[in-house]
Amino acid sequence: MKTIQHQTFDAERALYGSDGILVKDCSFDGPADGESAFKECRDVQVEHSFFNLRYPFWHDHGLIIKDSEMTELCRAALWYSDHISIENTKLHGIKALRECKEVEMRGCDVISPEFGWSVHNITMNDCDAESEYFMMRSTGLHFTNVRMKGKYSFQYIENAVFEHCVFDTKDAFWHGKNVIVRNSVVKGEYLAWYCENVTFENCRIIGTQPLCYCKNLKLINCEMIDCDLAFERSQVQAEITTPVISVKNPLAGSCIILPEVGEIIRDIKEGTGTVKVQNQEKSPICA
Repeated sequence: MKTIQHQTFDAERALYGSDGILVKDCSFDGPADGESAFKECRDVQVEHSFFNLRYPFWHDHGLIIKDSEMTELCRAALWYSDHISIENTKLHGIKALRECKEVEMRGCDVISPEFGWSVHNITMNDCDAESEYFMMRSTGLHFTNVRMKGKYSFQYIENAVFEHCVFDTKDAFWHGKNVIVRNSVVKGEYLAWYCENVTFENCRIIGTQPLCYCKNLKLINCEMIDCDLAFERSQVQAEITTPVISVKNPLAGSCIILPEVGEIIRDIKEGTGTVKVQNQEKSPICA
């Protein structure tokens, strides 16, 4: 593997088509303002480097990035690439990850609107993220200990597992399919409307009008805080450990078990789902 070290690049396609290179302590910045530094590369490893120019990693195959920084000016940093590992790196440009597959991220700091669209098979561990429309239309996600703040996250995702995460995000998980959220905190308005086959287990759910228009929704041993008008027109099996402000029109076949509810609203003929107020010491059963 060829090593490139302590250099500055600002030309267009500076390392285009490289195969088998290690880039260390380099800077991609300068007056030439060139784009696409690593376009069409293969087997590239980047360490302790600085990126201040656009579109550095497009159509790359086999990419490792460690201990590096991508600034706000480094927009659309990784597109159409596969087999990617990113560790201890700042990704601060808009649209930082799109149309990629087989991605591993660990210890990263993401500040990137429209991050992670149409990504397939991504794991994220011990990361912080701030974004709008985070991970839209992505599939095969497995996130552990991820802290995310933003809006409209995880829309249209499929086949995902989230564990020990904290999400503060409006409109999360809309139209999501086949999703499991465990041991996590999810705060925001209008959580997971129109989702299908979604399970929350040992979670804390915070915010108004959650979990409406859902199919095959499950809540297992979950807290619901400041939640009103919950479960409107949803098919749901729920075991809740905290009082809920109001439940509205759960559909026939639903069973919601909780210790206390302020109001049960039934103002449509389809809203016949069961709501059981039950002492927490008793074993809850949805039948």
